[in-house]
Amino acid sequence: MEDQPELSPPFLRIVRGEPSVEEVAALVAVLSAAASARPAAAPAPGYAWSARSRFVRAPLSAGSGGWRASALTR
Repeated sequence: MEDQPELSPPFLRIVRGEPSVEEVAALVAVLSAAASARPAAAPAPGYAWSARSRFVRAPLSAGSGGWRASALTR
């Protein structure tokens, strides 16, 4: 008995129509490129302690409880 490699399931199956060899090659190229494309790296997170916006005072809200609301973080 000869050792035959096991066949893997097909990568692509044409369900309808009769595409040309060039069309199948183009489809395989697009699918391969999409599978190998890496997502863009996420930008490095900024640090809140060094953000200049921390030093800008938020406007005070007038009315009852305004003094209490001024201490809440936004």
